[in-house]
Amino acid sequence: MNLLVLSTSLNPGSKSRLLAEAASVALTTENIDHTNLDLKDLPLPLCDGGAAYGDPNTAKAGEIVKSADGVIVASPIYNYDVNAAFKNLVELTGKGAWENKTVAFLNAAGGHSSYMSVMAVANSLMLDFRCVIVPRFVYATPADFDDQGISNDALRDRVSECALATAELTRQRTS
Repeated sequence: MNLLVLSTSLNPGSKSRLLAEAASVALTTENIDHTNLDLKDLPLPLCDGGAAYGDPNTAKAGEIVKSADGVIVASPIYNYDVNAAFKNLVELTGKGAWENKTVAFLNAAGGHSSYMSVMAVANSLMLDFRCVIVPRFVYATPADFDDQGISNDALRDRVSECALATAELTRQRTS
């Protein structure tokens, strides 16, 4: 089984990146093999329906996602949706990379009102690529963080529970 922890924020001070890091720590603590991919370290072109598909970073991202059995997506919520960088990655890599994956979500948002924002992309992944969405997702707000990182122990526990549930569901699906 190969899990991917995917951080999609391009913001250097990203709170969703802290969620990805906490998921990676939880998986490491349980000796669960995984790969980390941070989109800030792999600049992708905007999907243009043409030349962007031939970009070397598009190919690299596609191979990383394709090699994963399960993906834990850490994304900020902007304007009641996951960020454009994640949607762009899905558009660039498509069916060949995303089909039949187990997918979980860790989201950081500016407030409490957009807690269901992930559903649009979850539905798309389910319908377009037959992904299985982990029903336990994490939604965090600024109150869960301080200058040192995640300040809410309950949030850290929820991230760990989500990461381990993703690993278990992925293991069951790939056995």
